Amino acid sequence: MIPFAVPSGYTRIKLVKNFLELVSTPFADGINALCWPRSLPGNFGEVVQHLGVSDGMTTVDDARLQSLPVSGAGRAAIDVLLEDQRLLREHGLSPILDCIKDYPRDEDPEVVATDVYSFHADSATIATDTYLCTYHGPASEGVRNDEAQRRVDIPETRAELLKRFGGKDDGDFREYLKENCYDLHYAAVPQARPFPFGLGNFWRIAVDYPGSLVPPCLHRAPETSPGQPPRLLLIS
Repeated sequence: MIPFAVPSGYTRIKLVKNFLELVSTPFADGINALCWPRSLPGNFGEVVQHLGVSDGMTTVDDARLQSLPVSGAGRAAIDVLLEDQRLLREHGLSPILDCIKDYPRDEDPEVVATDVYSFHADSATIATDTYLCTYHGPASEGVRNDEAQRRVDIPETRAELLKRFGGKDDGDFREYLKENCYDLHYAAVPQARPFPFGLGNFWRIAVDYPGSLVPPCLHRAPETSPGQPPRLLLIS
């Protein structure tokens, strides 16, 4: 696993040394992402192979993990998966482990694609964060906040959405954007350099919610090419 390196000159990501720091370090002074870099033991590829996911997305529970007929290296990987979920549950969270070949695509992506392959911010109505870790396959990707623009703020995009809305650019229109999640999706600027979250690294990223002290962390699911293995992703 390649160690994660913070993008040069970018101060919104802070590295931490353990799970306690990951869950207890506040988002402040502009920091909107925490990363616990890890080099994990075990063969996660073997776990994915035994799960046998060929399309779509499958949620994997603890019982199925424990029942897989894996080698010692595969068992070491399963122990990591179970332990990470235990840590999150003890912190009051509800982690989900997914094996993902592909996600559903937006059925109408012409103006603003709203699927997870688009750079986006997670959102909530209360204070919360997103935790995630990619163990196998293409890793999640981030983009600097200063290298992205909300798609609804691009004049041509906003004009087309306003045309579809059929009204004025007022409070009702902004509610329309919110209801359809258009306001959560971002376009990377031409000179942007998206960065991978890396394999094995445990992330906590800021969410868009009322009263948040920092901007949300912008991220997306990676595009997968034919022949690439499924992803094994923990998210909460």
